[in-house]
Amino acid sequence: MRTSEFIHVLKAHQDKSLLFQYQPNKLVGANYHITEVKNIRVDSVDCGGRTHNWNETIVQLWESPSEIGKTEFMTVYKATSILMKAEHMHPMDPHAELKFEYGNDHFHTAQLFVNDYEIKGKQLTINLAVEKTDCKAKETCGASEAQEVGVASCSPGSGCC
Repeated sequence: MRTSEFIHVLKAHQDKSLLFQYQPNKLVGANYHITEVKNIRVDSVDCGGRTHNWNETIVQLWESPSEIGKTEFMTVYKATSILMKAEHMHPMDPHAELKFEYGNDHFHTAQLFVNDYEIKGKQLTINLAVEKTDCKAKETCGASEAQEVGVASCSPGSGCC
């Protein structure tokens, strides 16, 4: 999901509570805070020697230990206000891919992408997912979609690395 799409969804559902599902049937606790909004520019070189660049917006979610047991989730209105304040201070790229950075005692800290969202009653739930790594130079390495790119396919002299 792009940053502008997310903002649009939030603005359309201001009266709802905002929940984040980081794994099937596992929600970020109601004690979460939006602690940081990052505007990231990625400049990369793939294993085939090609360069790539893109922007990302990363929103960090953190569960406050002092609010364990809290049952009321942040409102969409409040989350929108936080993001708009960040936007005013450091404009976000509306076309940037949106990710959420989150982890807890039972889930490794990761940058999660928005898989989809759902609205049920007074709740807007953002469904997050882990994105698998991928090789951008499959044709250079000779790797297929079904093949796992590893040491054998990127060996010296293969033209891959």
